[in-house]
Amino acid sequence: MRFVPQFTDGQEFPHALGKVVCIGRNYADHAKELDNPVPTEPLLFIKPSTSVVDLTKPIDPPFSRGDVHYEAELALLIGETLTHATLDDAERAIVGIGLAMDLTLRDVQTTLKEKGHPWEIAKGFDGACPLSAFLPLSRVPNWNALEFTLEIDGEERQHGEGADMIFAVPSLVSEMSRHFTLEPGDVILTGTPSGVGELVRGSSLRLTLTGGLEVTTSVVE
Repeated sequence: MRFVPQFTDGQEFPHALGKVVCIGRNYADHAKELDNPVPTEPLLFIKPSTSVVDLTKPIDPPFSRGDVHYEAELALLIGETLTHATLDDAERAIVGIGLAMDLTLRDVQTTLKEKGHPWEIAKGFDGACPLSAFLPLSRVPNWNALEFTLEIDGEERQHGEGADMIFAVPSLVSEMSRHFTLEPGDVILTGTPSGVGELVRGSSLRLTLTGGLEVTTSVVE
């Protein structure tokens, strides 16, 4: 069943889920841990809407295709159409903030990168974007004060802060709108901090976000 965006109070968003626009290497420490150069301009890619699933349900990635890596990220829900948006317009268009997992077929991605090929099939497979409900903006402080964490089996693996993003939220959304028209129901993933690693069968995950959002989930056995 297709994912329907909703807020933490249970209210459904009045637009269908659209595309998921993502940025790679938006935290310098994450770029370095994968031996990638720190970007000087946003590295953008898209996940299709069919990749989105409910984060509260057990995660069931295609382990038969090699190592699957977790990447916890801050997610933004877009509520207005944006094309070549100003910073102010970009900020006003964000109607919710949540959490997502950018699941990555790392072995597949590595092979594709070595060949100089696009790596969407390593990022856009069915189930590649487990997504939470969204907090309304009234529950969220300024962008730099945002913090989120990922714990696996009780151990903190990732901790992200808005202040550590290379490309801050308003400028990132504005830049994305220069390349892709953003529409109500689109979701933006803002990059992952250091600490990514292999997703293991049977593990328990807990994600938290400033403002009171907490999600627990698990990986299928």
